[in-house]
Amino acid sequence: MRDERFANLTAMTSGPDASARGPRGSLDRVLGAAPRALGRLRREPPRESITTLFLSVLAVAVTVGGSLGSANYFPPSMLALPLLFGGVLLSRNGTQKLAVVVAGCLAFDLVDLGLDQPRVGAVVVVVVTGLIAYEFSRSRDETGMAGLRADSMLVELRNRLEAQGQLPPLPDQWHAESVVKPAGGGPFAGDFVVSALEVDRFEIVLVDVSGKGVDAGTRSLLLSGALGGLLGSKDFLAAANSYLVRQDWAEGFATAVHLVLDLESGAYELASAGHPPVAHFDAGSGRWSLLEAEGPALGLLPGSDYATCTGTLRPGDAVLLYTDGLVEVPGRDLDVGIDKLLGEAERLVTRGFAGGGEVLVNRASAGSTDDRGLVLLWRSSHQ
Repeated sequence: MRDERFANLTAMTSGPDASARGPRGSLDRVLGAAPRALGRLRREPPRESITTLFLSVLAVAVTVGGSLGSANYFPPSMLALPLLFGGVLLSRNGTQKLAVVVAGCLAFDLVDLGLDQPRVGAVVVVVVTGLIAYEFSRSRDETGMAGLRADSMLVELRNRLEAQGQLPPLPDQWHAESVVKPAGGGPFAGDFVVSALEVDRFEIVLVDVSGKGVDAGTRSLLLSGALGGLLGSKDFLAAANSYLVRQDWAEGFATAVHLVLDLESGAYELASAGHPPVAHFDAGSGRWSLLEAEGPALGLLPGSDYATCTGTLRPGDAVLLYTDGLVEVPGRDLDVGIDKLLGEAERLVTRGFAGGGEVLVNRASAGSTDDRGLVLLWRSSHQ
């Protein structure tokens, strides 16, 4: 029996699992866990904690400076600065912690310096700033984007929308330009361009989403991705209309013009959904004319049909697609704006169409307060 117990003990200490059972195994586990623990210690501390600590130290420094130095250089109203930065950089919990520190510093200032009329004003400034900072951080927390991440997300959305509007390089003899200008020079526009090139088939859509600013910009991003996936489908505008109707947005309509071009023959199909008429330059006659393709705006009527008009772009011809921001001015008939745009387009015939998109947007819509979008497509006269 004694030999059997000795054999079992020997097997336990010398077997494959010996390191996991004996004292040596415990030591190995501790030594193996040490690098992992050190790795966790070396990790960067949370930025929220660092920022909260820094702003709290700043508030204390202002209070100590006012107490030991001069209240003229470190007035209690300076405590509004940490709160202001906290509202921008911290989450709601971080702002609350900072507010507690600032409240303590403010109470110390009032006890140390006394309460007179100027300091009553300082208290009001700090309290109001704290409320604004808290509300700002709370609203960001509700979106899950505390700190500066919300701004980064909006910038990313804007960049993606701009990238989707870039036109693909076309074969020789064909050229295209697109220009989109947000209302008031802001970062987001309700106008956007989506295009696709497959072998000798070029497809392009110019869309004007209702509304302005960030609201229109976020809807533009969502809609541009959806329309980009629908390009190449039969009855494109009908499919786009069905998609927009299903979204049930409060301002859920959009106007659009859709052009499909055969780059080999120059034949095109054009369809419109509540969009201003497309302008066509005929090199043979040397004149601009309007192509009438009518249909209801997207998102208004379920099951809408969209008629198409067809034609051919010959060498030297051009087409001009634009949104109503280029031609619509409150108190002025739309036809007047279209005539002005075509008058500016006449000047491009002699100077050439290259770079004409930017020229037309700047000249035809000077002083406009609406989003402006334009696509200029032309065919070189030389083969």
